[in-house]
Amino acid sequence: MSKYIVALDSGTTGNKAIAFDLQGNIAAYSYTEFPQIFPKSGWVEQNPYDILNSALKVLKDVIEKVGVENVLALGITNQRETTILWDKETGEPLYNAIVWQCRRSAEICERLSDNKNMIKDKTGLFLDPYFSATKVIWLNENIEKVRNLISKGNVLLGTVDSWLLYNLTSDKLHLTDITNASRTMFFNINTLDYDRDLLKLFEIPDYILPEVKPSGANFGVIDKKYFGKEIPITAVIGDQQSALFAHGGWREGLIKNTYGTGLFLMTSTKNNIFKSNNLISTVAWQIEDDVEYALEGSVFIGGSLVQWLRDNLNLIEKSPDIEHIAANVENSNGVYIVPAFSGIGAPYWDHSARGVIIGITRGTTKEHIARAALEAIAFQVKDIFEELRKDTKIEFKTLSVDGGASENRLLLQIQADMLGLSVEKTTVKESTAFGAAALAGIVAGVWDKSDILKIREIEYIFNPDKDYHYYQKSYKVWKEAVKRSLGWGSFINTLE
Repeated sequence: MSKYIVALDSGTTGNKAIAFDLQGNIAAYSYTEFPQIFPKSGWVEQNPYDILNSALKVLKDVIEKVGVENVLALGITNQRETTILWDKETGEPLYNAIVWQCRRSAEICERLSDNKNMIKDKTGLFLDPYFSATKVIWLNENIEKVRNLISKGNVLLGTVDSWLLYNLTSDKLHLTDITNASRTMFFNINTLDYDRDLLKLFEIPDYILPEVKPSGANFGVIDKKYFGKEIPITAVIGDQQSALFAHGGWREGLIKNTYGTGLFLMTSTKNNIFKSNNLISTVAWQIEDDVEYALEGSVFIGGSLVQWLRDNLNLIEKSPDIEHIAANVENSNGVYIVPAFSGIGAPYWDHSARGVIIGITRGTTKEHIARAALEAIAFQVKDIFEELRKDTKIEFKTLSVDGGASENRLLLQIQADMLGLSVEKTTVKESTAFGAAALAGIVAGVWDKSDILKIREIEYIFNPDKDYHYYQKSYKVWKEAVKRSLGWGSFINTLE
């Protein structure tokens, strides 16, 4: 009988489970969405049980298809930064999960702004509501039940991986991996441990934090009550690091972008921590004692801009429709969209920025709006790419891509023309899930890194049109449009 490595990919809007055979082929697949909750403008939550139950459903679907006796190991990858607190005795969540996109803790960031340089030096992160620390402060200050239980020593904290591990494992293990820990703002990437100065600053007791393990390690076993047999969990890794691993990101000079809900451009810096003024320094992964780091640019709104055009403006019926509509015009005819719906991330890091559509005339059509949306996605990637090139001094030749929006060929051609380098799409359809499976398989002893590179084949390449200079001029106008979005939320706040 064939054997399989299963990956659980717990994303921002849903869970998917995929069984990979030992040749890297997808043998079984299941996906289910869970709802996001928007209590106020800029607030984003999820019910922790929706996340858990959705994960159990897709795992059950896939494991039944391939047979639990044929599953060698499980790897977990997850949306990062999203934060959950639960009762240590009962296991009950104390509040909804506060999602990485949520901006409710912006005022807390302002309050702590005198410490931003110290925080950046220790964690590699910007003082921004994106990361876990200020979400936890908000919960402690605003939710009485949280405050009371923390004072009694009866709270556990985790990102989504920790919540899943606690509920899946037979011993109720309170664990995380080093990539997820490095996104909390509690973790010092220089010492590779939780930082006492930061915990004191944030007034967070260390007992609530999960134990940190390498990304490839023993994370216990899935309780046999779920699927009739224990399954070893041999990898846990944040979603963007997982995608980088799937691309063979340990190779020098490789750069990848994930076109998902957000946009995430990342390159490995091997065993070195690169300091950057505008990008995140983070842990890429750890296998045994070998820790690799990465530089990352994180953009909050990527593919979700297309969803907004679909769901809020009814401009398109289905997300893939945008490619055909945008292809009807050569460019956006001077229309620019800056999708700062929840502030703006790299390289600007302004949580008071708000979305802008500018350059509209009577001649503007829905085709121009659709084209401007695709160009906005590509412009945001270019912003980060220019920072990455400046910081690393590397002349990158190729951009490797993944994520749902990477199926949009027009977008990838725009991206190639804008960056002036080739964009390659691989045959691995589910890079984030495959990265977790690959890492789990390496720890389980069925693969090594060379096997991962053999599985990864190029499906198609988009080469830049060297004679097409429109985007070199247009990029300068994009930067002006971004300037107009910065700080706009401060003006809106005066209306309240």
